[in-house]
Amino acid sequence: MSTISRIEDKKRLVRRLAGSGRGFAEQYGFRVINNPSSLFQVLCLAVLLARRGDFRRALDSAHALPAAGWDSAARLARSLHADRVRVLRDSGQRGDVDALADTLGDLARTVVERYRGDLRRLRAVAHHDPARERELLTELPGVDAAVADLFLREAQALWREVAPVADRRALVAARRLGLGRSADDLAGLAGSGESERLAWLVGALARVDLEQRYAELTA
Repeated sequence: MSTISRIEDKKRLVRRLAGSGRGFAEQYGFRVINNPSSLFQVLCLAVLLARRGDFRRALDSAHALPAAGWDSAARLARSLHADRVRVLRDSGQRGDVDALADTLGDLARTVVERYRGDLRRLRAVAHHDPARERELLTELPGVDAAVADLFLREAQALWREVAPVADRRALVAARRLGLGRSADDLAGLAGSGESERLAWLVGALARVDLEQRYAELTA
């Protein structure tokens, strides 16, 4: 196969993956918009997805939090530990659910105390510097480098300065599908300055790996 043919194949696959116009979170029902409630829900989703176990359980738990009335940092911060434990267990969480309930409560309270419940203030404090944004994120309870990657994978559609971001699963899928080995490689395929399209592409790749949908893409 010629170099030109390989490039065209890559472009076709990228169009197929990013063509829905939705990233990982939005494909599963979480709106990614630049408001306090949405951003905090995406952060909670990232915390849950970073845990070991079936990713569907993480999605169920992430949906269960706003369903319980905790759709913002302020509301989750006011919740009782016992209620968080109950909601998490009812949504399928296993392992040390008490610790997870503590982490989510601490995360919510810290976001309220430091940023008045609004992660856009974290961005403002960082002066839109991506390294500082990542640093401030990882200072939050329950947020390590992997969680920050998962959050910024989605947020790069809105916070363009952090792009390119690709989490571990997206990069695994990219390598297996021959689309590259780094976030920079994927950014090149998405298009210069297209952070939103990159977020869609990276999110779709993460879904491919989580759902093991390789066969349908390579058939």
